[in-house]
Amino acid sequence: MYIKSDQIKKLIYGKNVSLLFSNQKEQDIWFHSIKDKTSYQPLLEEIRAEAERLLFEPDKELTFSNFTIFREIGSRLEYEKVYFAKRRRLNTFALMALLEPNHPNYLEQLENTIWSICNEYTWCLPAHLKNSPEMATDMDVSIQSIQQSSYSIDLFAAETAFTLSEMLTLTKNILDPLIQKRIQEEVYRRVLFPFINQPQFGWETSTHNWASVCAGSIGSAAIHLIEDEEILSVILERVLSSMGYYLKGFNDDGACMEGYGYWQYGFGFYVYFADLLKKKTAGEIDLFDSEKVHQIALFQQKCFIHKNQVVNFSDSNQQATVFLGISHYLKKIFHDIEVPEKGLRAPYTEDHCSRWAPAFRNLLWFNEQIEGRPWHDKTYFLSDSQWFISRNDPYVFACKGGHNDEPHNHNDIGHFILQKNGETFFKDLGSGLYSDAYFGEDRYTIFCNGSQGHSVPIINNQFQAEGISHNATITEVAIEQDIDIVEMNMTNAYNIALLETLTRRFTLIKNKKPELILTDTFQFTENPESIVERFITPVLQITEDQEGVILEGNQKVKLKFNRKQLNLVISENEFLNHFGEREDLLILDFSVKKPDNTCCVEFVFQLL
Repeated sequence: MYIKSDQIKKLIYGKNVSLLFSNQKEQDIWFHSIKDKTSYQPLLEEIRAEAERLLFEPDKELTFSNFTIFREIGSRLEYEKVYFAKRRRLNTFALMALLEPNHPNYLEQLENTIWSICNEYTWCLPAHLKNSPEMATDMDVSIQSIQQSSYSIDLFAAETAFTLSEMLTLTKNILDPLIQKRIQEEVYRRVLFPFINQPQFGWETSTHNWASVCAGSIGSAAIHLIEDEEILSVILERVLSSMGYYLKGFNDDGACMEGYGYWQYGFGFYVYFADLLKKKTAGEIDLFDSEKVHQIALFQQKCFIHKNQVVNFSDSNQQATVFLGISHYLKKIFHDIEVPEKGLRAPYTEDHCSRWAPAFRNLLWFNEQIEGRPWHDKTYFLSDSQWFISRNDPYVFACKGGHNDEPHNHNDIGHFILQKNGETFFKDLGSGLYSDAYFGEDRYTIFCNGSQGHSVPIINNQFQAEGISHNATITEVAIEQDIDIVEMNMTNAYNIALLETLTRRFTLIKNKKPELILTDTFQFTENPESIVERFITPVLQITEDQEGVILEGNQKVKLKFNRKQLNLVISENEFLNHFGEREDLLILDFSVKKPDNTCCVEFVFQLL
């Protein structure tokens, strides 16, 4: 996706376009009108309630002590809690000042929050500032060095620039001129000038959410602020190049291997920028005119498995909500988008990072004429990414092949999820607590990231190895009315010399008595020391009988296995989830009693 700046300049030169509203009158009428529409009331009530809460809560400043916690012990939560709370105040009081322009309290709070954010030492998070100019402690404080000082741009610095620039566009008629001046100065100083003056940032060629969020935010801020077509076209040329790299991170099947949350985040900022660019160029540059983008847009309806639950491979949470704004917007572009039911709408306060772009567009793009529907039953095989998802109310099965160097990778080749009526029996732990170690050399010693925390074999006490060479090959896929089959060769997932082949086969029987049959076939050059079939479950009541075990929560699943071949040990464990909360789990380890050089192990999961 490369368009030269001189071509862009021709497309934007002299055009008088509407980015959000055609004029101040139209904007005022729109904000006034939605206050009286019944369909908007749940959204607006959440914003009002948050505003009332924040009016009586002090605006905490980002202290030096909080800033250095990550440097000292690698913990992110302390600084980020205050940082994102400030962005929550910013969004809330901006929306309320637009909805209630005659209430001076909201405008006063908005201006104070903007002033505070403009005074921050950096708009980046400490976790993203390793080896950065902001963290350098050399004492070169000459006039020349200060004039030439550079700024880092991470996800949140770029987002802050986008946020403040768009707020300025919307609130020029009410913001104090000094606040308007500070917004422009700080966005230019911290983001736009560094982007122009530095040849390239590392994220510009990344193939994941950083490329779209950083570049899309910078491009959006530039569209809002920069009137000089020459400078704007130079910025947009680089932004478009980064968007091309972002799309390279997807296979043609459109799966977001980072997980649904990162689809909502990364693809969301792709959409926000693409919309503004399409308007700025009067439709001449259309970033939606691509079959790959179409497939990426369809990912949302494929990865939800039951109401608000998603296939949470990689760093993804098990439960998710949807941004109805972007869902309604994409429906206008792609006719085959499934619009989810309104009960899955993300509440205003749910985004713990308090991002302005989706919060505002959940209002702006909301279409009260569209009535959402529950997810349809369907089986999907995303062949390039090797995700298999079979949604058959009341049960769901999903598994994956892939490789162990995916974005936000977990070592999880052959892993699966099984649930009934929304209750998960065999689970993916999803995202753990982000820390310095989580993205460092010790990543796969963390339980939820290594294969030890997934439902895959352990061979000779060895787990799967990381890296792109550790991968699966899909050898069979069949999707029929009454049966689904997926088989994969997962030999390469392990660094075990004596392992010749390991084939995992899933057979899903989709009749009135549904069951999943899992068959693992091992071939070794000599007898292995041990084979353990590990399964990860929530904490459930487990009872045993001669055929196997019954796992019981609100529903029941019976797991049948050969007791003459396998010995079962059940243990409890826990891990820290993405929000730092402890989650309990059970580990079911089935040890092969007499492992041979040729070994076949079968399990039958009956959904009672």
